[in-house]
Amino acid sequence: MTLTLTFGGYQGPGSVHTRGGHALADEVARRTGGQIVLRFQENVTDGGRPATDLLTEVEAGEMDGCYFASSYLAGRIPELEVLDQHFRVPDRAEAYARLDGALGDRLASLIAARTGFTVLGWWDNGFRHISAAVPLLAPEACSGLTIRTLSSDQHEIAFQALGFRTRRTDVRDLAAAVRDGTVDAQENPLTNIYNFGLHETHRHVVLTRHLLGVAPVLFNAARLAALSADLRTRLAEAVAAATEAQRRFATEDDAACAAALRAEGVTLHDLTDAERARFAAAVAPAVDRLRARIPRDLLALFDADMAPA
Repeated sequence: MTLTLTFGGYQGPGSVHTRGGHALADEVARRTGGQIVLRFQENVTDGGRPATDLLTEVEAGEMDGCYFASSYLAGRIPELEVLDQHFRVPDRAEAYARLDGALGDRLASLIAARTGFTVLGWWDNGFRHISAAVPLLAPEACSGLTIRTLSSDQHEIAFQALGFRTRRTDVRDLAAAVRDGTVDAQENPLTNIYNFGLHETHRHVVLTRHLLGVAPVLFNAARLAALSADLRTRLAEAVAAATEAQRRFATEDDAACAAALRAEGVTLHDLTDAERARFAAAVAPAVDRLRARIPRDLLALFDADMAPA
């Protein structure tokens, strides 16, 4: 008997997450010998739904799993804000090692305790950079401009510290908000800037590298618990293999999208150490206030294992 699990995403076919979702479906079929079929819905926003519907539906058991940016869960699990320390950015390989170790285990246990989700992996949501129609090379240049942010208090606080006005916008509405000037700036990995077509309006990308985004792979906890122990193990192994592939896609896509953006006439601005330090100094008080709220043992894991690169 074949069991079907549903898995949702919120990006287009070129996305590293979408490619990760297809890798996951293939791994599930292979590792379970066809006992489980993972039906992957690439982009729920294609039907006009907000991406955040995925979280509601997976937790309610209407869908079995999804990936989603960790910042969206920080309102319920404030400890996840340990990953939202702007301009305190880990080396990619180091981040992977620690998310797959003690830090990731601790965050996964907190998510499990307070939600209906089980975390089976941590996907790479990309180094985030700021794009706009003009180059924003110093905090002073950001003053009074409106930037689109994720639905996260800490993200808003950090960008307000740079002088921006902030506007939360679902990914479904992001491209339109950039095109029609609802927002003057936005921040995303290069893969999203390119694949969402944001560069068609925003011809300048400042490589701020202010965060390395993280997207947990979430499954409905009750649905997972109902599987046999053997199938749960095989599903976890499939997620681990797909996670390795997704992270590889993310790393490769940074270089590919940078080249594609430049080929289409977009200017990518590399900050000098001094320029980046000015951005970091502007947000430092907000980051320090955040750190004061994070449990000391969790902060110690971040500081020891994900030291800024």
